[in-house]
Amino acid sequence: MTTPFPLAEGWSGWPQKARDDAYNNTGMVADSAQQVAARNTLSAAFRAAHAEHLDLAYGTAEREKWDLFPGVDPTAPCMVFIHGGYWQRNRREDFAILAQGAKAMGWSAALPGYTLAPDASLTTIAWQISRALDWLATDGPAHGIAGPIVVTGWSAGGHLAALAAEHPSVTAAVAMSGVFELGPIRDTYLDEKLRLTEAEIADLSPIRRPVVGKPIAIAYGGAELPELRRQSRVFHRVRAEAQAPGPLIPIPGADHFRVLESLWNVDGALTRAAAELLK
Repeated sequence: MTTPFPLAEGWSGWPQKARDDAYNNTGMVADSAQQVAARNTLSAAFRAAHAEHLDLAYGTAEREKWDLFPGVDPTAPCMVFIHGGYWQRNRREDFAILAQGAKAMGWSAALPGYTLAPDASLTTIAWQISRALDWLATDGPAHGIAGPIVVTGWSAGGHLAALAAEHPSVTAAVAMSGVFELGPIRDTYLDEKLRLTEAEIADLSPIRRPVVGKPIAIAYGGAELPELRRQSRVFHRVRAEAQAPGPLIPIPGADHFRVLESLWNVDGALTRAAAELLK
């Protein structure tokens, strides 16, 4: 896909603060710190209650590890969740609660870690996720996970989930609140650690890659920043024009952090959407 991503109107003339604010989710959600703290508390409790298959190395780097939450049936689908944080924050352990909805459906769940920028380039991070999926395909059955894989991800994880849909072991994907064109990111405060190259922007922007024929549900919160809503809508339009399957799912009223609840809740909209992708 070589069609340039249409930038926001007048983007080249926006002052730096406006560009930074356009992608500053934490600063633009008043209670983001409280939401994060509550999610971390829920995740710690969930992880402690399902401690049999944690911290499994898929590589040699410190963060190259899986937390697995196998279901009763090894052949049931597995929901892989890739955490966000603009590729430079957060850790898999603080998102364990995202396995709750999948487990309630009888699925397995799995959360990979990855090295954060600036200690790793975005190229390395994307490669780590692919390597993690290689490991899950070969070693997952020994831990009770051998069913079809649905990769999900949020924010930066939404970007990585869209890339991961290309992996041969992945059946479908749910990309939540993602960044699908990296060009604008280079123009914001986020690039201080990412240091994106022209090649990375061209090669790792999902909207520019050959369209993946597998189903990808593209979701965003109705109360998210306009740039993230626009990124999701344009990515879905490009895929739809190429007749690639997968719905666009706005979550009414959800901000960038509350949108996660629609995946970890037992009957959440995105929990149901993940199941629909396999039908």
